[in-house]
Amino acid sequence: MVCTTTPSIDGRKIAEYKGIVFGEVISGVDFIKDFAAGLSNFFGGRSGTYEEELIQARESAISEMEQRALRLGADAVVGVKLDYEVLGANNGMLMVTASGTAVRLE
Repeated sequence: MVCTTTPSIDGRKIAEYKGIVFGEVISGVDFIKDFAAGLSNFFGGRSGTYEEELIQARESAISEMEQRALRLGADAVVGVKLDYEVLGANNGMLMVTASGTAVRLE
């Protein structure tokens, strides 16, 4: 499946718009990841634990969006947008949302 942030795909014509599709992932951050991230903050540098959590959440949200597009009979998603939010009483949850327009190409 082709997924792009652009409204069209070079060299391809959109034959049919199937609708807006979403993929949502809410991921909890646990004590061990918080501790490891805290060490990175204290000593400086990047937090590999949080980065990995973010990568996994983003890939899962995109995959879920693609699966929903496939169920609509689409073969591409255009205008893809990713949103990130921190949720929960102690900001312990990460929400990643992928959205776009499912289309069928000629």
